Amino acid sequence: MSRIGIFIYGIASYLVFFAVFLYGIGFIGGFLTPTTLDGPSTEWVGRALLIDLGLLTAFVIQHSGMARPAFKKWWKRVVPDAAERSTYVLVSSLALGAMYIFWQPIGGVVWSVPQGAARLCVVGLYLFGWALLLYTTFLIDHFDLFGLKQVWRRLWERPYRAPVFRTPSLYKLVRHPLYIGWLTIFWAAPTMTVAHLIFAVATTAYILIAIRWEERDLEAAFGEAYSDYKRRTPMLVPRLRARDQGALRLPERSGLRR
Repeated sequence: MSRIGIFIYGIASYLVFFAVFLYGIGFIGGFLTPTTLDGPSTEWVGRALLIDLGLLTAFVIQHSGMARPAFKKWWKRVVPDAAERSTYVLVSSLALGAMYIFWQPIGGVVWSVPQGAARLCVVGLYLFGWALLLYTTFLIDHFDLFGLKQVWRRLWERPYRAPVFRTPSLYKLVRHPLYIGWLTIFWAAPTMTVAHLIFAVATTAYILIAIRWEERDLEAAFGEAYSDYKRRTPMLVPRLRARDQGALRLPERSGLRR
């Protein structure tokens, strides 16, 4: 691919991601989207459950498999180095899009917050989760995380520079604020149906496993520097008194953010 072709490919991949991101807000929250996580059952429950679990499994395999260092090393023999991240973003977005399209509601209400102030608070918490998620990507380096930095530097024939490893803002309080955003999104449900509960439980379990994989890669890459940060900083629940973590170096991350 030419430099211009790689750049256009990177922009297109990002636009696909952004469209899926916006659709996800409606899909999970039940706002103005043709398909939704919640809703009455339209299939036999057993078949719907198999479809939903299959979609979740496919996403987990794709998302974590393509994030593993061994796979990335092999994959860069197939795609240009500068386009590797954009390809990951594109494939992940398409996997999420497939889930949004083919997901089967199961019906059955686990809980439903009554109309009024309480429901508005839950909806507000849900939207806060999305805002936290987006904010955290900028703390990491949004443009690097979604492949734009790589294709931009390739366009101008500049060498790629990895983001510096540091602990800005929320990273002084917890090691994975981005995952807190995801967990808030999954569980802040004004109406929790059976399908939504399955989705929330499965994705929460995936996050907890993905954190282990991610931190194993980080410790392998950065040794004692990350191990010390890990000892001093809680994973997801902040301490009442934060400690100064100092400046470190932040590599690419795996899991739901890769």
